[in-house]
Amino acid sequence: MVFRLVLGFGTVCRQVTERLSGRDGDRLLVITADESVVETLRDESVPARSADPADPAAIANVEPPDVIFVGSDRTDVNRAALRGARDRFPDASIVAYLGGNATAADRDRFDELADGVVDPTTALADRVLDETASPSAEAAIELREQLASIDGRLAVIAHDNPDPDALASAVALVALAESVGVDADACYFGEISHQENRAMVNLLELNLRNMAADDSIAEYSAFALVDHSRPGVNDQLPGDLHTDIVIDHHPPRGPVPGEFVDLRQGAGATSTILTEYLERFDIEIDAATATALLYGIRVDTNDFTREVSPADFRAASVLWPRVDTSLLRRIEQPSLEGETLETIARAIKNRIQRDSVAVASVGRIGDRDALPQAADQLLAMDGVDTTLVFGFADEMAFLSARSRAADVDLGETLRDAFDRIGSAGGHADMAGAQLEIGILGSADDEAEIESIVSVVEEVITNRFLEAIETQPGVPVGAYTQTSEWLFTQRGESEDGESV
Repeated sequence: MVFRLVLGFGTVCRQVTERLSGRDGDRLLVITADESVVETLRDESVPARSADPADPAAIANVEPPDVIFVGSDRTDVNRAALRGARDRFPDASIVAYLGGNATAADRDRFDELADGVVDPTTALADRVLDETASPSAEAAIELREQLASIDGRLAVIAHDNPDPDALASAVALVALAESVGVDADACYFGEISHQENRAMVNLLELNLRNMAADDSIAEYSAFALVDHSRPGVNDQLPGDLHTDIVIDHHPPRGPVPGEFVDLRQGAGATSTILTEYLERFDIEIDAATATALLYGIRVDTNDFTREVSPADFRAASVLWPRVDTSLLRRIEQPSLEGETLETIARAIKNRIQRDSVAVASVGRIGDRDALPQAADQLLAMDGVDTTLVFGFADEMAFLSARSRAADVDLGETLRDAFDRIGSAGGHADMAGAQLEIGILGSADDEAEIESIVSVVEEVITNRFLEAIETQPGVPVGAYTQTSEWLFTQRGESEDGESV
């Protein structure tokens, strides 16, 4: 139980008291010279006494409080009340309101006696600057102007096979567009195959458009990319498409075109950035959007343990009161499909371990999203701090890697190992790659296919292990001629891909 003592009852103090009085279990006492205020507070069941808060006698018989707030509107009254409170209660935590006519000497005295000082002039100036001149405020103003300039319908494109961060960010940007009168759709190419991702979309009833590669985009007048930054890279848009808006938290691999570009590598998730914009636009965040955004942040930061920033925690604190926690629990704990469990079992059985690095081929797969789950499971094994799990579907090899080793950057490692024969990207502790095995298309029988797959497995394993042992930024050359024979060179990678 916390006992709070309020000395004086100015404008600020009135708001503070209203919020404190409703706290269960805590005690509150207000001392003010205004008898009408005392009467009103008592009518509202708030303990109050009529006395001059600047008079030490007013607190002579008060038991020691835990916290004191000195809060009249007058600086002279607060100065005297603060001095008396500190003398009477030397161990209490005191927050004092400076008042509106303080001198420099007053500020020094308040700083000396109080644990915290509320300066209305500074607070107002800080708020005005934050709302109008801070980098985030300026970005919000620019985004609003860019959205308002759109004449027609906006397509908000998540990266292929989108993860929760991409999906939530797309939905949030649609809400921002609609707030300024622009019609918009949250779109994606590929599939949503991971159990948790499907659960999020279905349980929250997110309004998404699944586009096919041959769908016309002529109905859209403008395009926005979220959680990736370049058209034609990890989406199926034309590479030369004019991009109106780009919002992403991944480091770009090249120049990023766009009328409005917000790339924040310091943020743990794109959902964090979109949460800030929703706040700046003063949009009421509905439960479905809040739940999706929080889940997106939690997934991308591995529950606030991976590449997390203060902005991620702040966004979570904004979203949490609006989150549907019952749906969030259901999203986080979907039933595992049999195929996923079989993939995990094959990864454990087939793993090759060199020191603390484990590599496993799981053969043919029907659900590529089982690969990161298998990589996570291998990482949980004793003596393993880095994992690579890969499998095959159609004429593609899909790779997923995880690491908790301080000296390994998986994004760089996979780029060094596979960028010359496929596409790769990701973060220091999680990354992915895709390799097109063109020669499989010409294979005639099962025995030939199995022979090719066996060689591919050896190439992937050796290139990864060599890259782990090589200085970052140096492309590896293991099995170079064989690799060029096996793999069809694909386009550039993008860090926003599902890994």
